[in-house]
Amino acid sequence: MAKKDVKKVVLAYSGGLDTSIILKWLQDEYNAEVVTFTADIGQGEEVEPAREKALKMGIKPENIFILDIQEEFVKDYVFPMFRANTIYEGEYLLGTSIARPLIAKKQIEIAEKVGADAVAHGATGKGNDQVRFEIGYLSLNPNITVIAPWREWDLNSREKLLRYAEKHGIPIEKHGQKSPYSMDANLLHISYEGGILEDPWAEPEESMWRWTTSPEKAPNEPEYIEIGFENGDPVSINDSAMSPATILRTLNEYGNKHGIGRIDIVENRFVGMKSRGCYETPGGTILLKAHRAIESITLDREEAHLKDSIMPKYAELIYNGFWFSPEREALQALIDNTQKNVNGTVRLKLYKGNVEVVGRRSPNSLFDANYCTFEEDEVYNQKDAEGFIKLNALRFIIKGRQK
Repeated sequence: MAKKDVKKVVLAYSGGLDTSIILKWLQDEYNAEVVTFTADIGQGEEVEPAREKALKMGIKPENIFILDIQEEFVKDYVFPMFRANTIYEGEYLLGTSIARPLIAKKQIEIAEKVGADAVAHGATGKGNDQVRFEIGYLSLNPNITVIAPWREWDLNSREKLLRYAEKHGIPIEKHGQKSPYSMDANLLHISYEGGILEDPWAEPEESMWRWTTSPEKAPNEPEYIEIGFENGDPVSINDSAMSPATILRTLNEYGNKHGIGRIDIVENRFVGMKSRGCYETPGGTILLKAHRAIESITLDREEAHLKDSIMPKYAELIYNGFWFSPEREALQALIDNTQKNVNGTVRLKLYKGNVEVVGRRSPNSLFDANYCTFEEDEVYNQKDAEGFIKLNALRFIIKGRQK
């Protein structure tokens, strides 16, 4: 679709400098009516000011959408991902990746509601988010036109963006010294990229971290908490039932207090380059430890091992933007089927950046002390192990005799 053919476009709009410039650029370059969508996914910043900023940019009140989607985000995206114990490349808990499909879904829903023929995002042409957004859009509406300004315009430096903003009267807010990092936040995590982090040898300064207390300054006494699970999802903390978003928010508070959830990694982006990023995922780090603990007593051995074997593929699908793919949905169905007996309680000790499992119990526990005890028992005949070992060693015995 040519620029002149786009009549109405839904923009993922934060109200910050970049998306404000994109808003004006869409009006000028496409001569299109712009609809703004601002998602509250627990990023910890006020989203309502985006309304006033959009109004000042000439957006009609009925074309401004600000939605609190925190509960949907945690219930339908974060929790399903944690049922798989998902980690990308051994460390990353996919905080940015898992938010993108929901934002894309809401944009498409708004586009259908207002009769828009295009959607737009502010992701750059170097990153993963352009892929995640656009695969999401096209999975949900293959006929939608996608506008990615960073791949079209020549405003490829902060200086050019500032000049454009000044030329077009776009307000530039200054709240003291600007952070040197590119950051993304939601209820699951906050990320940091750019600045000195582009040198993988450089240690980030302590002032960079925003969501967690330094482990060195965390309380000198450990704190114990209990997380209750039903069908693989957390439903309570210390016997208090909570909504999905409230549970994650509460776990974030515990993690923040005890310096839990910081990582510093170099990851492989889907577009081909390596990228160094730092992440804080306090509540998610606690939740992952707890979920694996409750699974350890409720899942059959082969069931658990099968889950572990498919997890890297599942993580890769989310990282690369294939949340709405049939293969991810197929894996999700398998994963969810394993969770029907993942019920019970896990007790955790939180101390100076560490999460330690110190107890787990379940009405569906497969742990039977009668079989595994080191004391005398009446249910297990140790002589049975001899035949078991010989049968498993038979191929080695045959090969050895040939030699």
